[in-house]
Amino acid sequence: MKKNLRNFIGWLFAVFFISTGFARRIKKRAKSGEFILSVFFHDPSKEIFEYCIKWLLKNKFVFLTQNDLIAISNQKKPFPKNAVIITLDDGWKDNLDNVVKVANEYKVPVTIFISTEPVQNGVYWWSYIEAGNKNKLINTDVEFYKTLPNDERVAEVKKIKDKIVLNREAMTSTQVMEIAAQDFITIGGHTVTHPILTQCSYEDVYNELNDSKKTLENWINKPVYSFAYPNGSYGDREAGILKELNYNIAHTTKAAYLNQASLQNILELPRFFVIENTSKAEALCRMLGIWQRFFD
Repeated sequence: MKKNLRNFIGWLFAVFFISTGFARRIKKRAKSGEFILSVFFHDPSKEIFEYCIKWLLKNKFVFLTQNDLIAISNQKKPFPKNAVIITLDDGWKDNLDNVVKVANEYKVPVTIFISTEPVQNGVYWWSYIEAGNKNKLINTDVEFYKTLPNDERVAEVKKIKDKIVLNREAMTSTQVMEIAAQDFITIGGHTVTHPILTQCSYEDVYNELNDSKKTLENWINKPVYSFAYPNGSYGDREAGILKELNYNIAHTTKAAYLNQASLQNILELPRFFVIENTSKAEALCRMLGIWQRFFD
């Protein structure tokens, strides 16, 4: 009930924003070349993801790749007009049907940033926290665990893992290999365990970035040079290690338009997040950066 009420209220706000011309003005600004839309998802339904892709195509957006952004940043390509880049975080198994098939059908490039341990073990760490709460083993939400030093968080999650068995959520390594061979999919790094990097030691950060890169490159037999910060948490230390390990581009969760100034910080690129389980109207407003102007 709460989710339905929240979605209905969100839909009302989104319809208001669209009907009063916000979407039209954003389209005009994008068409003039003021910015590139950078949009990311986690585990969207096919209905929402396909709706967003079809809307962008209908409005004649040009879809960019990671290499395009690097070339624009290096001034080897001009800053484009009416352009967008689409990325996804984590590597959820439902991305195969809901994202990869759509990308191939409409011939649009998509980057999927993958954490390697969930691919190997099947489950993301926060799902154990959610299951622990549901089964009344704990009474503390995921956001609290994100504030813990990494070693402490790992130890607490392990206590729940020892008591609960969850079904696979992530792609398998074979599936990662298969989609990486397809024309419109790029695989990027997203650490090994999806920790909060700012809660990790220097050694742990280095290993998370280095080991995941090596594992992905071994799976897909291609260089992995792009990255997305888990939870959007990073600092100068994390960006410096990325540079040391020859990552060429990295994405944050900062909600802002990708303009020529932000492209100069190639390891700190902003993106707009489209949440799961929302209406098409709200998804559109989030994708265009309208929603984020008024709500967190």
